[in-house]
Amino acid sequence: MQRVRSRYNRAMPPPALLLIFVVSLSAAAQSQQSPDTRPEAPAAPSRMLVEYAPPVHPFWDRKNILLFSGVAVFRGLDYASTRNFERRGRQEVLIPDDIVNNSAGFASLEAAGAATSVGISYLFHRTGHHKMERWLSAGHIGVTAFGVGWNYSLKTTRPK
Repeated sequence: MQRVRSRYNRAMPPPALLLIFVVSLSAAAQSQQSPDTRPEAPAAPSRMLVEYAPPVHPFWDRKNILLFSGVAVFRGLDYASTRNFERRGRQEVLIPDDIVNNSAGFASLEAAGAATSVGISYLFHRTGHHKMERWLSAGHIGVTAFGVGWNYSLKTTRPK
């Protein structure tokens, strides 16, 4: 019995996830009250708010640069480990073969993944979610590191 491979994977592709994220942000922005119906804001901020406001850090501070560098390094390692396990006879199941077998296309996908991570972190930064801004990059590094380890741990399947 010959197994028929699907051209498309069963998981939701990253562009679809990004589209869902953008649509949900625009829907959340539309559900906010219009400026005419908001209650009057105080003329001057109270002293308590000024004293206890969390410090705002610049987006390109040392910690973010290190986190984004880590994301880029692990995306590069993911590229190398995927190429390695494919040379050893394994089959990629998460990404279509058209992309994985095209060196420039796959490298572009990895670069786009790193750039998307930086972009979403920037959205979190601009909306004041500074912990999420950092946790996103840390989670991206962790998931990608797991994938790299998994790729290198797979046995070679082709005959010797």
